Amino acid sequence: MRILITGSSGQIGTNLALRLLAENHTVFGVDWRLNSWTNAFPTLLQDLSAPCRDFVGGIGGATYPPCDLVVHLAANAKVHALVAEPHRALANVTMTFNVLEFCRAQGLPIIFSSSREVYGDIQRYITDEHQANFFFTESPYSASKISGEAFVYSYARCYGLRYIVFRFSNVYGRYDNDIERMERVIPLFISRISQGEPVTIYGRDKILDFTYVDDCVNGIIRGIKGLLAEKVANRTINLAYGQGNSLVKMTELIGEALGITPQTKIEPAKLAGEVTHYVADIALARELLGYEPQVPLAEGLKRAVAWSLGKENL
Repeated sequence: MRILITGSSGQIGTNLALRLLAENHTVFGVDWRLNSWTNAFPTLLQDLSAPCRDFVGGIGGATYPPCDLVVHLAANAKVHALVAEPHRALANVTMTFNVLEFCRAQGLPIIFSSSREVYGDIQRYITDEHQANFFFTESPYSASKISGEAFVYSYARCYGLRYIVFRFSNVYGRYDNDIERMERVIPLFISRISQGEPVTIYGRDKILDFTYVDDCVNGIIRGIKGLLAEKVANRTINLAYGQGNSLVKMTELIGEALGITPQTKIEPAKLAGEVTHYVADIALARELLGYEPQVPLAEGLKRAVAWSLGKENL
């Protein structure tokens, strides 16, 4: 397989690319920044959010090698950052449009990375693949993902584009500790607790579905193979672990993995753009892809801590 990955320098993109290479597939990456973890595959530095008109051999006049499928992961992905800077959410929509136009020009199928954010917070206990409703959009980030999904669906109907939309949920693990660039809760807490620093938990009762990155990558690869084999197409699928955990429990598990009792402070959940309860229904992923997550949160956090401390054998 020849796979083009946008957002290839991010956590999911890096793990996916290295897994595909290990299985003897060809990978080409596109990202606006260099990959700080590996140089094992070629990466074109390009801002996919720039207005473009040329999509014949690439986007905006860039030259891409021949490929069989595009995995579109590129996005500005921090919810609260996009609340503060909503123009970055609009950039997400432009990126998706540009990638879809490239796929249309080349006749390529696409895997689009959406988010559990599309469900919003009002429907907090309804999380199957048919219940997302734009009326409950919580943030500019979730609006950008809903817009991206809408573009994908419209291209399928208008142009015959074949797709899988994956809705991810709190993916964590290897290649996830560049907190200077994008602060995320698990690597941030690992860093602070390991140094004996206090951490603040926003929302005692906040429940999220944390997904170890290897499970996420396994699901994506099953989707790639199913889409290319024409066994699965034009479906929207939750890709997560399928179990909720509180931020308090997550913090305790990080402390156990480090052998340190965390110093914690509990504050009310941040309101703007916040989703306070989400547990994925992964029945469709099981049915269509044979997906079965293998790494519960306690084990995943042990691996994440080991990798962060340089002790994981890669």
